[in-house]
Amino acid sequence: MFEHSLLSPDQHWALFAILFSVAVFGLWAEKTKIGSKLSAVVVSILATFVLSNLSIIPSASPSYDIVWSYLVPLAIPLLLFRADLRRIIKESGPTLIAYFFGAIGTVLGTVIAFNLIPLGEEGWKLAGIFCSTYIGGSMNYVAAAEALQLRSSDLLAAGVAADNLMMTIYFIILFALPSVKFLKKHFSTLHDDAISNLDPSALENNHEPEKLDIMDIGKALAIGLATCAVGFALQDLIAIKGSGILIITLIVVILATAFPKQMKSIRGADQIGVLLMQVFFAAIGASANIIVVIKVGAILFVFAALILFIHLLFILTMGKVFKIDLAEIVIASNANMGGPTTAAAMAVARKWESLVIPAILCGTLGYATATFIGVAVGYWLH
Repeated sequence: MFEHSLLSPDQHWALFAILFSVAVFGLWAEKTKIGSKLSAVVVSILATFVLSNLSIIPSASPSYDIVWSYLVPLAIPLLLFRADLRRIIKESGPTLIAYFFGAIGTVLGTVIAFNLIPLGEEGWKLAGIFCSTYIGGSMNYVAAAEALQLRSSDLLAAGVAADNLMMTIYFIILFALPSVKFLKKHFSTLHDDAISNLDPSALENNHEPEKLDIMDIGKALAIGLATCAVGFALQDLIAIKGSGILIITLIVVILATAFPKQMKSIRGADQIGVLLMQVFFAAIGASANIIVVIKVGAILFVFAALILFIHLLFILTMGKVFKIDLAEIVIASNANMGGPTTAAAMAVARKWESLVIPAILCGTLGYATATFIGVAVGYWLH
């Protein structure tokens, strides 16, 4: 397809201009009424997907390979500067316990879904990626795809489409759960009983807009680049393909845990990471073939739905056994699926003031650990 596109594969400046413009457009669109229903990720993928399938931009280019090889690995450490494991364990309480049950439920769901639904030759990689994203979030979708060496943009785009559609449905279900009479009757609902008004500013500083400082940007990029350099040097040393991302994740989590104040003081690292992730999703959309996406997407939707059903069933069952409050179960499940931002936003929307910080911490823990778990599950199924 790309041989006849308006832009040729070697027009790198033009292609990077489009990828970054589309990434920014996606972030802007998410703040609008219609865009918020789709998410920045879906908007960015759809935009380049349309441009590619209309032959305006090529479906394959060295520019896209640069995004895979350099921008994605750099985004990972930037999103983990606040993954202080000691604080997470200390302050998350019962929500953390529910979060662990949710992670176990996701692993069980992945294994069962994999054995019931045929996903083809690279199905084990897709299983690992879905397991990872349903323990951590979209960051882990990207990291697991890189670690498992799944470079098929058709499959990845179809996976993102299925994931986002299913996640939209799942978040609606999660918001509704605390109001279900049957659940209210059989679960503790102390947080709903003690609802108080909550100013959205309670969303800790790491999820408020931050004023970027040139020194902070410089520090963030320097640490991120150094971490990537060490991570990939060690990958070359041990000669295990895909291990670089896991090593990078491990290094930055150790740094965030050993030097929490210093790492947290570097403002804006996560914002840079989010932008780079958006560029990656734009590259995915550009490389996707519409026929394959339609064909594979329906199967992956069923696959994702089955994982989430088993996850929810397991976390509710174990929450009941261990007498965990329904609100904490719901927030933990949200942290599993969407990461710290969506979990904290739900706590604010539900006015569960005391769960805002646990939501952020559990979601951050997911970012730090989910890639390892998803990759391990993928290779185990393989």
